[in-house]
Amino acid sequence: MKTADPATAPTATTGSAGTAARGSRPARRRILRIGPWVAVPVRGRSVVVAAVSLLLLLVAAVATLSLGRLGIDLPDLPSALAGDATGKNAFVLNRLRGPRLVVAIATGAAFGLSGALFQSVTRNPLGSPDVIGLGAGAGAGAAAAALFLPDVLPVAVGALLGAVLAMAVVFLSTGTGFRSPGRLVVAGIGVAAMATALTQYVVYAVERDKASALTAYINGSLSARSWDDAATIWTVLLVCVPFAALLARPLSVGEMGDDLSTGLGARPGRTATWAVALSIVLSAGAVSVAGPIAFVSLTAPQIAKRVTRSGGPHLVMSTLLGALLLVLADLAAQQLPLFDDLPVGLYTMAVGGAYLGYLLLREWRRPAA
Repeated sequence: MKTADPATAPTATTGSAGTAARGSRPARRRILRIGPWVAVPVRGRSVVVAAVSLLLLLVAAVATLSLGRLGIDLPDLPSALAGDATGKNAFVLNRLRGPRLVVAIATGAAFGLSGALFQSVTRNPLGSPDVIGLGAGAGAGAAAAALFLPDVLPVAVGALLGAVLAMAVVFLSTGTGFRSPGRLVVAGIGVAAMATALTQYVVYAVERDKASALTAYINGSLSARSWDDAATIWTVLLVCVPFAALLARPLSVGEMGDDLSTGLGARPGRTATWAVALSIVLSAGAVSVAGPIAFVSLTAPQIAKRVTRSGGPHLVMSTLLGALLLVLADLAAQQLPLFDDLPVGLYTMAVGGAYLGYLLLREWRRPAA
């Protein structure tokens, strides 16, 4: 692993000289290289923002474990984490909040990275796997499993199969697979509408108790998570992250436009296909353990773009901010006194709705061309 400053390279010298001739100071940017295939741009502001995000995530994690009537007292928390927890502390750490926190971190990270990949190839700030029907398909799969195969197929497995089936329908209906972002979004909206209709029918048809549990799941929930769920989502995340790192440079080049990126030797069609496929795998893994939690994959990349104030796919920052957003939302779901253990997806929906309202107000205030 090493870093290299493009300003010292021959290709950058000409650009720097030209910039200096115009009387402006060139922006300093370093490249983090991991082997011969991975080259990630590193900017000073991005490093600071990433460090602050990690600190906030740590604070939110400590608050999750320590707040409330059943929380672990702060003086006892280090020893409990070191393996010396007993009694109530052991129950909270090993069964009640520990697995829930670990699942929330990895699930939020998976959603954030998924959204960054998808928005990069679609070049659309409103693009996310939710838009192309993955969440709705997962909800329909969970609903179908609860209604038609209640003692045969677990709801989580039904959600995963529903997400995969929805993406298969989208893939086939575009006629170009995942290579055309415009067709992908249009096909996804149609699939999402049909899946939502099926979900609402099932919620109406099943018994009231089952309907309540199913509604909580299809809105996204982190309650009653286990270490098996944590192992599942962390495995998905750790397998996908290296492939996402390999796509970082092609995605950065692709943001210059298909014609220019093709001229530079990139293959935008293939990059888009791999990015969307990887986005779907990450989202499907997250949905399988927590349900279709909405808007994290939509908002995390946009927040990353605004706090770093730079271009690019923002894969690392979107991953960190996705984890932070979901942990904070779950902390609110557990600790806010006005509501009794609402699904975490309702809080992320509120954040997403506020974000969409902000975008709408910004468009209204933009002067007409």
